[in-house]
Amino acid sequence: MKVVILCGGKGLRMYELTEDMPKPMALVCGKPMLWHIMKNYKHFGFDDFILLLGYKGEKIKEYFMDYAWKGHNFRLDTGKGSIELLENQEDWKITFVDTGLETMTGSRIKRAKNYIGNGTFMATYGDGLSNVDINKLLAYHRKMGKIATVTGVKKKTQYGILTVEDGIATSFAEKENFDGLINGGFFVFEPEIFDYINDDTNCILEQEPLRNLASDRQLAVYTHDGYWTACDTYNDILKINKECCKHHSWKAW
Repeated sequence: MKVVILCGGKGLRMYELTEDMPKPMALVCGKPMLWHIMKNYKHFGFDDFILLLGYKGEKIKEYFMDYAWKGHNFRLDTGKGSIELLENQEDWKITFVDTGLETMTGSRIKRAKNYIGNGTFMATYGDGLSNVDINKLLAYHRKMGKIATVTGVKKKTQYGILTVEDGIATSFAEKENFDGLINGGFFVFEPEIFDYINDDTNCILEQEPLRNLASDRQLAVYTHDGYWTACDTYNDILKINKECCKHHSWKAW
């Protein structure tokens, strides 16, 4: 099953870091946030990734193209021009898709439709760390039998608020500011999701598509009570590096 990760935003609220690199490449304990997200999926057996690129997407490409020799011990034979890795590296399959500099989240997913295919797929953001159990999330999605499942977390925040009845979203409101069950990313989608996304650059997943899914009672909500955090500002990155590197709270592996 393919895992789609949104990596195209500019990260304007952490400009101290994102002036020279995309937001998902901000380092947490010496590794990019994106690496930690992928590592979590791999722990549960999902290793086929589609990275939806935009702002400074070439930095993400460069990281993974150089990952084998930069991230591992190796032996270089200069005569043969060969490199022998001395330790195992992650067995990931990664598709890099340039989805545009100004493209919104829903439109980025729509532009990757041909790479995603016609099966069930997962999706998440490139700036959220969590120890969500991906297998339990998928099992819940299959049990509920809806077009989409979103992971809900309890937090006071500016993110989208979910109203839930019997595991199904009845409404989805973006940018409110009160205690509630919020959109934590970590989605599971059926291919019918593409019917809810417009064919332009301005379709924001968290607005009309999710609202319409909720209105049609096609948005299930998997409640996650474990660790979850979004990395929106430079201070968020500093805090996560200070706290989480000590406790590894987001790691499922």
